[in-house]
Amino acid sequence: MNAAREKEPGLSLLVHRPGEEPSLLHTGLASLEHGLPIGPDTTFNVGSVAKQITAHLILLAARDNLLRLDQQAADLLPRLKISDVTVADLVTHRSGIRDAESLLSLAGFRDLDHYTADDLRTLAYRQHQRAVPEGRFLYSNTNYLLLAEILETVHHTTLPDLARHRVFGPLGMHSTHFQSDPRQVIPAAAYQATHDDWQHAAAPVTLPGPGTLWTTVGDLDRWLTHLHQRWQHPHQLPWQEAVDYEPSDHKPYLYGPGLYADARPGRTAVFHYGHEQGFSAAAQVEASGLRVIALSNNDGLSADRVTAAILRDLHQQPTLDPKEALVRAAGLERTPGAAVRPQPTLDDCSQHTELGTFICDQAPGSLRLTRSADALHLWRRGTRDQLTPMRPGVYASNGYILTLASSTDQADRFTLDLDRAPGLTYIRQ
Repeated sequence: MNAAREKEPGLSLLVHRPGEEPSLLHTGLASLEHGLPIGPDTTFNVGSVAKQITAHLILLAARDNLLRLDQQAADLLPRLKISDVTVADLVTHRSGIRDAESLLSLAGFRDLDHYTADDLRTLAYRQHQRAVPEGRFLYSNTNYLLLAEILETVHHTTLPDLARHRVFGPLGMHSTHFQSDPRQVIPAAAYQATHDDWQHAAAPVTLPGPGTLWTTVGDLDRWLTHLHQRWQHPHQLPWQEAVDYEPSDHKPYLYGPGLYADARPGRTAVFHYGHEQGFSAAAQVEASGLRVIALSNNDGLSADRVTAAILRDLHQQPTLDPKEALVRAAGLERTPGAAVRPQPTLDDCSQHTELGTFICDQAPGSLRLTRSADALHLWRRGTRDQLTPMRPGVYASNGYILTLASSTDQADRFTLDLDRAPGLTYIRQ
């Protein structure tokens, strides 16, 4: 391994073939400031990989008759206004409820220490109808925040305590926990690459359900082993007897109880990726029992890309030593960090024609539209996006599409479609 890499943030990797001892590789530092190396006990924030744990607890609650999967979620969440959403809809991302973190981003929020899980749930409760037709997949972290609240309601305890007693303790996952206190100090830090150095990327997060699960590769291997043991039938995915796997946002993959699935013959596997402020994670188990886990604490080495490289090597060369596959994957070239967009100057702003300030009853805050020459600009809390015209009246920028209801000179309303929060109507204030 390149010696220079050992002074940078890095990776924790695991391959576990059935019937063999797991192969592990740890590279880089968990903390640059303290020179703390990544090792088998280093915990990482695994982001959306946590969804399978929350879904598992929901399915256990259904088995124990504490709830029904076909039950209306509003029965358990009195503040929820969308009355036809079931518990299973939340589990499989078919509720049509917009992602609340995406809604907050429209108000200019960038750091997760600006808001809490309850703030996000409040945004969910402002929504009064599905953002997409019934049965359509719309990936939304808010679904899992609501599932966490359902679990706390039916069990009369917190999700972190419930997970510890029902999953982590029995499986020996003693280094795994949901972080419920943002002041809790965790040794591993996440980093973002700058032009010539690294800077901290993570802010305090306390959103049990969709994220804030801290764990190690060894503990995740214990969880995947348990998950594979539930794989009772070679032609049935885990928990498929309770929750159907249906088409997702990433073809050809399906989505079920907190898990993506590749159901193609010879490729059968379930997995999830997670990304959280500089951290990334990937955990996959195949029908054969092969487990592959990658955890990263820097934005230059994405865990899903590393995992794909490991799997490609193992499938193309079945006799390859797993350790060699790990070494190759750890040596992948890092991708450059995202460039920081320059903030507008006063001179920039003075050359803009004001088109109005707009509000939406489904999202917090307000947005401004301005025009400079032939370009449109959307402003949120002092930051500016330049919109690229796609066709008359339709513009795109930074993960969303803006559609004007009239000409720019008479802009009284527009619609914003974000990837995870579509169909937002903004009206001139």
